[in-house]
Amino acid sequence: MECVCPFCQSVSSRVHSHYNRIFQDLPIQDKKVIITLSNRKMFCDNPSCDRTTFAETFSFIDNKAKKTQRLKETILEVSLTQSSVSASCYLSKHVVDLKKSTICNYQKKADW
Repeated sequence: MECVCPFCQSVSSRVHSHYNRIFQDLPIQDKKVIITLSNRKMFCDNPSCDRTTFAETFSFIDNKAKKTQRLKETILEVSLTQSSVSASCYLSKHVVDLKKSTICNYQKKADW
């Protein structure tokens, strides 16, 4: 399978290595979900590109993120109706493990 280099947009099929990426998603049947994904690191063969390797990207999660996009959206929706302290208590019990500061950081970065 081929990947596109995010820096120069050239296509690469040469795998450099694999690493495990761990992140959280929405619960399934009231069970908290932690996903372990085998992520590929690829070689960029474009000689004019500044990077020699790059990591495979996915549309459902940002680079280096620990939570999926839809989980972040759910966290923000819950935090709209209550304080960040009560939202973190509710979410920690029912949806995902997180702290009040995580909610505050998401609110600061949100495009409202």
